[in-house]
Amino acid sequence: MTVFSAAMLLFLVIDPIGNIPLFLCILKNTDQRRQKRIIMRELFIALLVLVIFLFSGRYILAFLGISEPSLSIAGGVILFLIAIKMIFTDLEDIFGRLEEGEPMVFPLAIPLIAGPSAITIILLLMAREPSRWLEWLLALLCAWSASAFILLLSNGISKLFGKRGLTAIERLMGMLLTTVAVEMFIRGLGQLSFH
Repeated sequence: MTVFSAAMLLFLVIDPIGNIPLFLCILKNTDQRRQKRIIMRELFIALLVLVIFLFSGRYILAFLGISEPSLSIAGGVILFLIAIKMIFTDLEDIFGRLEEGEPMVFPLAIPLIAGPSAITIILLLMAREPSRWLEWLLALLCAWSASAFILLLSNGISKLFGKRGLTAIERLMGMLLTTVAVEMFIRGLGQLSFH
């Protein structure tokens, strides 16, 4: 996997365009300038979580005795479920009722940005080729930067595309993610058969 393809995959699973309606819904009672500060803070928390998993994930996997094929199959299943939600669920229904007040860590940083699928991709990249950690870090930073750019402009993007436009883009990204999920699952099964 190249840095570009890893960055694209991470960008797809972070899904900033699909997260716009949720971010706006959660932050609807917050002043726009304050919204940007909250989004920036949550983005940095999510980045910190993902970087921690990038460097310590393989040790956690080794400690738990989780093999790469198992991780690939689990990652495929998680991605597939997320892709199905992206295609068929209204985004506002994903987390149900949320507590009033300013969000902290949940649900913006985790799981909307640093969700199980992004963490799984990070773990898989490092499990397969740990020597390329600098490339994976670069891919993560590229995906995070693109996501940050989109989320910080969420109000403008929402007005530009409207709810229907965002839903259409979200469903298209869900379709792409479905194929990635199936590929990960098949690859994991293939690796299991050789063990």
